[in-house]
Amino acid sequence: MTPATRQVVFINAAHSFTHYCLLILATAVLAMVTQERDRFGADYGPILALGTAMFVTYGLGALPMGWLAAKFGRKALMSAFFLGTGFFMAMAGLMDSPAGVGVALGLMGCFSAIYHPIGTAVLVEAAGERVGRAMGINGVFGNLGVATAPIVTAFVAATFGWRWAFIAPGVACFLVGLLYLREPEFDAVKAGGGARPFPEIPRAVVRRAVTILLAIAAVSGLVFNAYTLLIPKLMEERLANSPDLLPVVGLLAFLATICGGVTQFTVGRMIDSRTLKRVFMPLGLAVVPGLIALSFLDGWAVLPVAGLVAACVFGQVTVNETMTARYVAPELRAKLYSIRFTIGFLGAAVASPLVGFLHEATGSLAVAMLVLAAVAGVTLVCAFAFPDRQEELKPELWAMAPERAGERNRGPLPAE
Repeated sequence: MTPATRQVVFINAAHSFTHYCLLILATAVLAMVTQERDRFGADYGPILALGTAMFVTYGLGALPMGWLAAKFGRKALMSAFFLGTGFFMAMAGLMDSPAGVGVALGLMGCFSAIYHPIGTAVLVEAAGERVGRAMGINGVFGNLGVATAPIVTAFVAATFGWRWAFIAPGVACFLVGLLYLREPEFDAVKAGGGARPFPEIPRAVVRRAVTILLAIAAVSGLVFNAYTLLIPKLMEERLANSPDLLPVVGLLAFLATICGGVTQFTVGRMIDSRTLKRVFMPLGLAVVPGLIALSFLDGWAVLPVAGLVAACVFGQVTVNETMTARYVAPELRAKLYSIRFTIGFLGAAVASPLVGFLHEATGSLAVAMLVLAAVAGVTLVCAFAFPDRQEELKPELWAMAPERAGERNRGPLPAE
């Protein structure tokens, strides 16, 4: 494999581990309340809330990553991602108290925070001109982590105990990190990535796109994280309400979320031939009624609707990550990804206590679904406001954009 291809392989693996590790607790909690009830209690909400520190550190930790990469290099940070995430994932399975599990997960979140701002920036450079396709495939790997977390965790927890549901993937992540240490520092220019020069986009367009992108991040992080967290519990409540059916719950959650992987690959290919807004709008339009339907549906009808919502929620992620690649210059991407993912993950950090609180207060997930539908409505408004520019597909046209004439009339622009 070429250096660029090897980078893509490791970055895709990192994406899988990132989302897998963040969702272990969502299914493991179903085993913890039965296997060690005397140690962790018997209530779903309080144990799920142990993941709060993990999502807070995951969100806040993304903010400095762009600056740390400039100081220490992206290779060092990605190595730290694999080794630190794997180590503390395994440690969570060795803890004997709720506080210990919470601390281990919080430290794991610190290292997991490295992936999105740094790994995504490396992926964009290694992908060259086919960024949409690379983002789509990368999204499939991320969704593979989301989809396999409930089914693998359920199987391992039911067969070997909940502790091994953390230890086994933690060891695997650590071993991949040892392999990554052997990789040289990646240079996109020498490796042949990023062949097309980045165009000079009018400032007004960039400001509009970035403002909307950050607004989307604030709400989509909450919707994505809350939805992926509550899928196992949704399947248990509506389709398999018995402790003996834990592997079935994992399988049903897998079937619902794997739809997102298929969609991300399709969306990634569409992005290379369509403007972002034209791909984004249909996805946004389908999420809100889908979440409302899940608030009252019961039985097997839940599965296809849950799959549809997962497809749209995951497809939006691919579009959002490509927005930065199309509207932000390469030298600023890692920093903007850091800001964007921090905003998004702060919203994601609210997901765990929000779902736990609403379920504890109402005894079901119906109200939680309605709250998510309202939040998803904000994303839909942002999709309407995002630029719809053919220049995205033909960057050379940016030089003739109407906004460019206005900039020329104002004279030389001050340095930023």
